[in-house]
Amino acid sequence: MTSRKAPAATLVLALAAALTSVSASATASPADVTEAPLVEPVLIGHRGASGYRPEHTLAAYELAIEQGADYIEPDLVSTRDGVLVARHENEISGTTDVADHPEFADRRTTKVIDGRAVTGWFTEDFTYRELRTLRAKERLPQVRPDNTAYDGQERIPTLDQVIRLARRAGVGVYPETKHPTYFDSIGLSLEEPLVAALRKRKWDDADDPVIIQSFEVTNLRELDTMVDVPLAQLVDASGGPFDRPGTTYASMLTPAGLAEVATYADGLGANKFVVLPRGATEPTAVVADAHDAGLVVHVWTMRLENQFMDSRFKVGADPDAPGDLAAEARAFLDAGVDGIFSDHPDVVAGVLDAR
Repeated sequence: MTSRKAPAATLVLALAAALTSVSASATASPADVTEAPLVEPVLIGHRGASGYRPEHTLAAYELAIEQGADYIEPDLVSTRDGVLVARHENEISGTTDVADHPEFADRRTTKVIDGRAVTGWFTEDFTYRELRTLRAKERLPQVRPDNTAYDGQERIPTLDQVIRLARRAGVGVYPETKHPTYFDSIGLSLEEPLVAALRKRKWDDADDPVIIQSFEVTNLRELDTMVDVPLAQLVDASGGPFDRPGTTYASMLTPAGLAEVATYADGLGANKFVVLPRGATEPTAVVADAHDAGLVVHVWTMRLENQFMDSRFKVGADPDAPGDLAAEARAFLDAGVDGIFSDHPDVVAGVLDAR
């Protein structure tokens, strides 16, 4: 276990301090804002410690906590009966053994999710009781063959189970609402049950260790009126939010775009390559501009394997071999980011401990 574990309440105070600091630094030069760390950066276990266990399982979350994560991240989708569960996508053939269950064979179908045709099995076609009969498996078996040893051992956890685990361990939760417009369209809104789950556990105030994130805008604006916990706008290196046709993530990363984000969100969850583009030796203005707008910046996703890294951090030619994740983490911390999502929390925790 790492030495950097902090009580959950301390993490929220740190986030609040970061928000205050970035607001106060709005008149500072970009170099001043970027080079001076605002608070100790936070570490988020991306889908748990998903470099070592099948993602979005209680085992993955527990290991992330052991390795020093300050927050654990459940991606949220809904069952047919409105239970929020932790899966990266509502299509679950790649992360569960559903294809091995003949009783569910007739539920394989094709749907259009956010404008894209997807074929498989979908959480919204199962009750939670049915979903509990499935078991999780490794999503990237060719990349992470060691993780397949844990296939079939874990059920799909509910949001409430993840919150209870986090509370016991003294860490925060960082849930992402997946495809909120789509789920609204089929009568399974994610926002209300998410807020209800937080209120049930009395984790819905600004001083509670919760950050809610989304790639869409409408649901974050809605959540801003429903709950007091911090919100984070996710942005990718290409494309744009599904619910805002004509709006690109690139436009949201301009100073004017970031100022607009700051009217409803407290932070930016950025694809790491918008901060340090591939092949670049210097960071973009994104971190400084976000800080000027009063937003903290958490980047995703730090992974150990070469294929997920810029060439300067790769080691050897094998795309599945370990690269220099510690060097990559140091580069992003030097760029001024306030938090890191990682599949391998132990490596990033070691870098943070050494700073």
